[in-house]
Amino acid sequence: MMRNPYATHTDFEDFKGLILDNPNFIPSNVDGICERKGKFLVMEWKRENEKISKGQEILLKALAAQTNFAVIIIYGDTDNGMNINKFFFLQPQGKCILIGEGNQAFKDYFIHWYEWANGN
Repeated sequence: MMRNPYATHTDFEDFKGLILDNPNFIPSNVDGICERKGKFLVMEWKRENEKISKGQEILLKALAAQTNFAVIIIYGDTDNGMNINKFFFLQPQGKCILIGEGNQAFKDYFIHWYEWANGN
């Protein structure tokens, strides 16, 4: 969710059908990723009640299962500043758990993640 309401969304439809034995295999995207000393924080933003596609679910679960990857699913938007309703940690086994609500809680998590990744 970008602050620029005119920002375009990447359309990967032209990839549909390229892989003959898996015609629905197309690229996916994530909304944010950070790296610190080989540790990664992946952030996927969704509006309230917006669903994650099956392909993106598979991708995010695969990333969450990797060593040194933290995957966070954030419900909210950045249309007019950052508005975070709640956010979930996607565990390596694939289960989502609620870990916080609100902007400040997410900022606190972000700082905690950075300190962990930085070795503090």
